Amino acid sequence: MTWFTADRLRLLVPALSLAVLLAAVFWIQPRAMSYTGLNLLFNLAVPIALATIAQMLIMTVNDLDLSMGTFVSFAACVTATFLQSNPIVGVLILAGCVGVYAVLGVVIYLRNLPSIVVTLGMSFVWGGLAVLLLPAPGGVAPDWIRAVMVSKPPLVPMAIIASVLIAAVAHWIVIRSAFGVVIRGVGGNERSVTRAGWSVLRVRASAYALAGVFAVLAGMCLVGLTTSADANIALRYTLLSIAGVILGGGEFVGGRVSPIGAVIGALTLTLAASFLSFLKISPDWQIGAQGAILIVVLALRLILNRREGRRAAKSA
Repeated sequence: MTWFTADRLRLLVPALSLAVLLAAVFWIQPRAMSYTGLNLLFNLAVPIALATIAQMLIMTVNDLDLSMGTFVSFAACVTATFLQSNPIVGVLILAGCVGVYAVLGVVIYLRNLPSIVVTLGMSFVWGGLAVLLLPAPGGVAPDWIRAVMVSKPPLVPMAIIASVLIAAVAHWIVIRSAFGVVIRGVGGNERSVTRAGWSVLRVRASAYALAGVFAVLAGMCLVGLTTSADANIALRYTLLSIAGVILGGGEFVGGRVSPIGAVIGALTLTLAASFLSFLKISPDWQIGAQGAILIVVLALRLILNRREGRRAAKSA
């Protein structure tokens, strides 16, 4: 069957991994095969999906953001404090954070600095600001955010609907829009973008700013689910966002990303945590188990890539 080429099967790996994991959860706990069960399984999928898309935008221009977790935590602290008591100040702070992200993209490009070093340093800045804002867990989720996140639409849980919308919007921005073509071009061949008359500096700044927007939304949604915040609420999101992008078919270089695959990767990682909880595995071991799942999927992708390369060599 020529339809099942290595390339097409490789693109299906994220969806297959999610389907297999979901089937395993249903087999272990049949009661999860319900509206309430799915809602519990994917309860935290929305903020993880938003953070994964934010990381994907950074990776599209061949950079990596090691401050994603602390930034989402800071955005959550702002949401639970200023956005609740003084919305105007809260919005200005979050808008300023997006502006800082854009400046980071500019500084990294102009000074030719390693993004992992700059963002690692910024992780301490965001973490320190979050501690200053909320030294102890607290704050209150704004009523409208809470209402959206705990809403119960008919037939399908809110988390799944929101994840589909996030995937659709991200796909349109990155794959279908002219802006998306340009940022992928910066990741794939920066010189060709410059020759086409585009400013690489502006494109990178825009990509970072858009990533900041998605990360801010992740913090807001997280507070809507947890009703409060603290400085360490999303520290794991740095590794989860990177893993979600890679699990979804993205790569570290070349502007090769898949927004839909990234959201599926985020859903898979969220489901993996629920699956491991069903198995009564200690939370201390769950991160390692999630890493093992990622390694298995990446190994499968590597096998498919090698088969594809051999088939291409034979045809040549």
